[in-house]
Amino acid sequence: MNLAHWASAHRRSILFLFSILVIAGAFSLFKMPQGMFPNISFPRISVSVEAGDQPADQMVIDVTRKLEQALRPIPGVQSIRSTTSRGSAETSINFKWGQDMQQVLLQVESAVNQVLPNLPPGTTFTVRRMDPTVFPVIAYSLTSNVLSQIKTRDIAQQELIPLLSSIEGVAKIKTMGGDTEEYRVDVNPSKLSAYGLAFSDVVQALSATNVLKAVGRLEDHYKLYLTLSDTRLQNLHSLQNTVLKSGENGFVRLADIADIHKDVTPNWLKTSADGKPATFLLVYQQPKSNAVKISHEIEKRLADYKHKLPTSLHLSKWYDQSELVTSSSNSVTDAILIGVVLAAFILMIFLRNIKVTFIALLMVPSALAITSLLLYLLGASFNIMTLGGMAAAVGLIVDDGIVMIEHLVRRIREKNTTNDSLAHRLREAAVEFTKPLAGSSAATIIIFIPLAFLGGVTGAFFQALSLTMASALIASFLMAWLAVPLLAEHLLHEKDANIEDSGRIFNAIQNQYRNIMNKLVKKPIWLLAGLIPFILLGGYSYKQVGSGFMPHMDEGGFILDFVQKPGTSITESDRVVNQIEKIIVNNPAVQTYSSRLGGQLGGGITESNQGDMFIKLKPFPRPPIDQVMSEIRNQIAAKVPGVEVETALLMEDVIGDLTAVPQPIEIKLYGDNFENLIQTADKVANAISSVKGVVEIKNGVVQAGDAITVKVDRDKAAIEGVSPESITTQMNQWLTGVVTTQIQQGIKMVGVRVWTPKFSRQTIEDIAKLSIRAPDGHLFPLSRVATIKVETGQPQITRENLKRMVAVTARIEGRDMGSTIADIKQILKQPNLLPDNIYYELGGLYKQQQIAFKGLIGVFISALALVFLLLLFLYEDFAAATAILSAPLLATGMVFTGLWVTSMELNITAMMGMTMIVGIVTEVSIFYFSEYQALLKQNLSIPQAIVQAGVNRMRPIVMTTLAAILALIPLAIALGQGSEMQQPLAIAIISGLIVQVPLVIIVMPIIYRALLRKRVTT
Repeated sequence: MNLAHWASAHRRSILFLFSILVIAGAFSLFKMPQGMFPNISFPRISVSVEAGDQPADQMVIDVTRKLEQALRPIPGVQSIRSTTSRGSAETSINFKWGQDMQQVLLQVESAVNQVLPNLPPGTTFTVRRMDPTVFPVIAYSLTSNVLSQIKTRDIAQQELIPLLSSIEGVAKIKTMGGDTEEYRVDVNPSKLSAYGLAFSDVVQALSATNVLKAVGRLEDHYKLYLTLSDTRLQNLHSLQNTVLKSGENGFVRLADIADIHKDVTPNWLKTSADGKPATFLLVYQQPKSNAVKISHEIEKRLADYKHKLPTSLHLSKWYDQSELVTSSSNSVTDAILIGVVLAAFILMIFLRNIKVTFIALLMVPSALAITSLLLYLLGASFNIMTLGGMAAAVGLIVDDGIVMIEHLVRRIREKNTTNDSLAHRLREAAVEFTKPLAGSSAATIIIFIPLAFLGGVTGAFFQALSLTMASALIASFLMAWLAVPLLAEHLLHEKDANIEDSGRIFNAIQNQYRNIMNKLVKKPIWLLAGLIPFILLGGYSYKQVGSGFMPHMDEGGFILDFVQKPGTSITESDRVVNQIEKIIVNNPAVQTYSSRLGGQLGGGITESNQGDMFIKLKPFPRPPIDQVMSEIRNQIAAKVPGVEVETALLMEDVIGDLTAVPQPIEIKLYGDNFENLIQTADKVANAISSVKGVVEIKNGVVQAGDAITVKVDRDKAAIEGVSPESITTQMNQWLTGVVTTQIQQGIKMVGVRVWTPKFSRQTIEDIAKLSIRAPDGHLFPLSRVATIKVETGQPQITRENLKRMVAVTARIEGRDMGSTIADIKQILKQPNLLPDNIYYELGGLYKQQQIAFKGLIGVFISALALVFLLLLFLYEDFAAATAILSAPLLATGMVFTGLWVTSMELNITAMMGMTMIVGIVTEVSIFYFSEYQALLKQNLSIPQAIVQAGVNRMRPIVMTTLAAILALIPLAIALGQGSEMQQPLAIAIISGLIVQVPLVIIVMPIIYRALLRKRVTT
């Protein structure tokens, strides 16, 4: 008893097993985590250091260099990049892909702790592991026309954060913006002096007055009591009545020398939503959590809690990462349904049987359900790559079903000379087709093996895609091998075997094919007449196709970063931002936006002259996102002078931040003379501005704002009897104030800031008049012991791998990356542009593209080698393996033509499709060659078998080709949001499939015949 008869005897149990797997797969759909990105561990650690207010050049010597030297010996370090400014340094360490980043994080923290004693006293540091979860997954804005920003922030912190923090998958929730309440004690310097008090006396009195302390225990009446001393301040009234000094003439209370009122903490961050001041609620997810589930649960809880919030409070969601995942999921569903319907149309045309069509199409949902189960068991998630992989796999799944069902139908419709039963003929046909089906499936699956060894961003993303497609192909093979024959045996009857399925048109095509092949078999040289133009077209197309990195996706929103002149005040910056907001509001494609001045979308804090906006666009129909970005950028350049803007797609911006290479163009200039570097950076930035398509050019020089430097003369200070440290302390009290204590109000603590009136610290001249109090009580102006002057801000100092560097960056618009970089390289070769002591290196996304292309070329070559090995294993014939492999190699030339015709760039997704063509065309070629071998066993001559194999396999090859093309069309036309990621892949595969039929049934057999003749001659 062979396998087919054994499987038939256990038909019910096998089909029941498949049913269990399909049902389990359907349930796994609801269990798998969903997010925008695959579960990627980016090999980057960021170390932020704060070390007082030292100048940037001194920070490099005292902090940055020591830190770099301590971090460099950590195993796996590939590069270190640092940015140093006054009092702070940011160091980014890149490691090899595949390392245990949790362990690396501990090693980095240990290295920083070891060098910390050698850094300036008071130095603090923060170490962050960079992965997608460092950015918020959902963000809400709280706005109100009635409530103050203090109240909206309190509602966010005291009500909404506790409400949402317990949701499964939420890592943390932060607030951004709003105001924090505090009590302000504005001390009048004249009154303070009149009462013989110092600023420090007020600070100490408030701190000493506001005390709650346990002073002992007491046993009385069989009880143990804790004794507390409670002198806490309760409210504004108690604060005003605080006694500062007492004597014979009475008390000096705080209200006698200060204006006491409620105020807000000094704030250098402004946040707004749709033009209104707003408090932001940022939700961060845990690794491997379900972003879609988190979003739904947050909406549900907020809806249930809404009646408890003030009616004047408007809560609006302006950012939700799960929306792209949901849209992609819907797009995949649509693509699958459309692909299945189109494939059903092909089956009905060729096989003319509803039951046969049903059996083949049943494979699609079943195989995808089993794929989901496999992904769930392997710990994968639903994201834009796995969803795209499922959509791309539909055509291949349908192919497996078609070739098996077509072979079964063809065998049962042949003349039954042995009078075997229909069931017996189906089983024998299934056994006969096992080897071709296994070989063809293996040819497609093994091309994904090299991707497991692909590193970098490309490997991280496409390993998810390849895992999905390999799982789908394994499930598809098992369904086609076992389930399809069993279902056919159960559903098909003799009348289905007697249907005539070849019409006059198809018979005429087969006869024409016979005539062509008979001539080519006799004179193979005529094949060159068709192949030479075909090869030349592929070569010409290759030169015409532009290159890129990752496909552009219309995610429904984008980031706009803005930078104003260094040192611009928060008030002036806010005025300029309002002008930008008017441009955004007037754009008809914009639905909503949020703005951060002095902050970033990810929650980071920046200088007050810069910030970013997240602009959410309306649903389709609307202009493409690139057009909207260009319009807004050009209008800002025309109407808002003095501000630099940079636009980026959301996913591009996040990946750029995670890999520290956000711009497509990055020219890294290295040299030891910092002044020369700055001058050269300006020249390079001006030079590349003439290149077509280069926009948003930055010279890489980030200038800090001007500073007021107060230099204390030690000798003069000594004459006044004051130490320089005391002068610095009093200046800090005068200009910043001192939060001396806190007063409890409900469930929050409100700070008490002792300060000076605003009118006394508004100008540089006010600083010179600042009254300094000596220990003996006499007062003198600061100008008596110090020189005050304004100094121009220093530029940030960037170092990479221990050498100074300035990076000139830019973005590309309306042009491919490859040709743009080629023009930039020509400009950089110009004489006298770069001094002899400065050299350059190209980085940014271009460098990532080159790394990705190098890896994918290796994957392509490895796939060819594995396929060739498989063919040798199947046939043990070099001529056969070479001839079969010639078909996919020729088909790859058509990929470039397809990309050129559709104006699509050759990017990493397109190269993935080109690699897949190798397996897909080889799969069909194996079907042909297996039929050829079977005909040889029937005593046909080699020429006869070559022609007849093409006749026999023409129908299934045409059917699978058309079905696969039609199934991929929804992806190729980017039907639905998020499908742009797989669009180049679909176009590449379709381009190869267009020439698959003639290559497999005409070109490959003739090449094989020619190789046989050469072998015989030899």
